[in-house]
Amino acid sequence: MSTLKNKTLFITGASRGIGKAIALRAARDGANVVIAAKTTDPHPRLPGTIFSAAEDVEKAGGKALACIVDVRDEAQIAAAVKQAVEKFGGIDILVNNASAISLTGTLETPMKRYDLMHQINTRGTYACSQACIPVLLKAANPHILNLSPPLNMETRWFAPHVAYTMAKFGMSMCVLGMAEEFRSKKIAVNALWPRTAIATAAVQNLLGGDDVMKGCRTVEIMADAAHVILTRPSGECTGNFFVDDDVLRSVGVTDLSKYATDPNAPLVPDFFV
Repeated sequence: MSTLKNKTLFITGASRGIGKAIALRAARDGANVVIAAKTTDPHPRLPGTIFSAAEDVEKAGGKALACIVDVRDEAQIAAAVKQAVEKFGGIDILVNNASAISLTGTLETPMKRYDLMHQINTRGTYACSQACIPVLLKAANPHILNLSPPLNMETRWFAPHVAYTMAKFGMSMCVLGMAEEFRSKKIAVNALWPRTAIATAAVQNLLGGDDVMKGCRTVEIMADAAHVILTRPSGECTGNFFVDDDVLRSVGVTDLSKYATDPNAPLVPDFFV
């Protein structure tokens, strides 16, 4: 199976960035996409709303459902899942993409920011998975894909930003546990993480601006890698911590130059790999 045609994807944080790129890649196959995010009005520094993303999905060849979802609110999650089932007849794939980041040390991280990262990253992933799994159990090739890193328990990944690392690793621990919990039900649960920094608004605003952006790869590398994972048989592909370029090389894609934002700039490595 190499297409997501007629599959229904529930993607959190899909109004922009990597989440939207995954949505558009699926849309080109003719997939149904639930844009589950909370941006309804344009933000001055963060382009895209659930409605503009839904329009772009339909222009790309898919069908879209824009749902206002703050992943900290399980009632909003449940309502969106219900709408998805009513509109598309079910859910085949959950992509837990929504995330919050603060690359700050212990003394520089206010508890409000700590709580936000854990509520969105770890708790949001858990809550969305819990809400979607009863529907995924009815799907022919069900997948959960978390945008989270390999569980690399080295001090260098914790010391500079322990709160953020804990919150992202919480998403990865969901992969570790749920993959085994639902292995017999053939729900695939995997993680995907980039080898390099990815050119998103978050990177530009938080990690160093234009200079860092030159050393990024585009969001399309994550979208293409996700597509490879999500079209694999769910009963044979679970519990993996994938890295984007490794996934593409596994299907014979060795020239990754098209994903570079600036082919002449050295690539900026991401965290955790």
